Amino acid sequence: MHLRHSTIEKQSNVGSKFRDFILGWQDGLVNVLGIVLGIVAATASTKLVFISGLAATFAESISMAAVAYTSMKASKEFYDSEKMNEMKEVREVPEQEREEIREIYFKKGFRGKMLDSIVRKITSNKKMWIDVMMQEELKLFPEKMTPVQEAIIVGFSTVVGSLIPLVSFMFFPVREAVWYSLAISSMLLFSIGVIKSKLSAGNLLKSGIEMVVIGMLAVISGYLIGSFLGATII
Repeated sequence: MHLRHSTIEKQSNVGSKFRDFILGWQDGLVNVLGIVLGIVAATASTKLVFISGLAATFAESISMAAVAYTSMKASKEFYDSEKMNEMKEVREVPEQEREEIREIYFKKGFRGKMLDSIVRKITSNKKMWIDVMMQEELKLFPEKMTPVQEAIIVGFSTVVGSLIPLVSFMFFPVREAVWYSLAISSMLLFSIGVIKSKLSAGNLLKSGIEMVVIGMLAVISGYLIGSFLGATII
């Protein structure tokens, strides 16, 4: 039982990290690709594409890391605050809290001696008691990572995603590089969608296509702005 719980917790932790990686990676790739297309639509300067792309890369990664840090910090502070409230209630009004445990498991279908045994077991250990109240009553769960870890993962993945649209410009002329950048970005977005679907038991093809469509819709906005200000890619 302990081994199974540890395995589930480890899988949950990996899933959480992968979610954060996708968040930063996709945001970086889509934003920088949109900026690159916008710049290319207005100019054929490789130097300007790189300068704009790199500036966006580092600005975006710092911004995303900061958002991830503050968001995780706020989430942990909220969880800790609610936990303190539960601890206080268990200490000051134990009978009321005991009845809440009984009601929770009554709704799950337990009755009679089995229900009494569950309530007695849970309320015999304050840590278990409070954890059950947090999860079953408030639907709150402790975060698996610290704010710093969250910021590092999101910030790093944003940098990785942001650099992908710029790679083709190192090897091809601007107009040609655009199509390679679009093709590579689309394939990677599709692949990430498939991987995400495998982890969540969803439809592989649907998830891959969905990731590409969402990403490309965001990218198109950057191109349209650039086209409005200058020439077209073709």
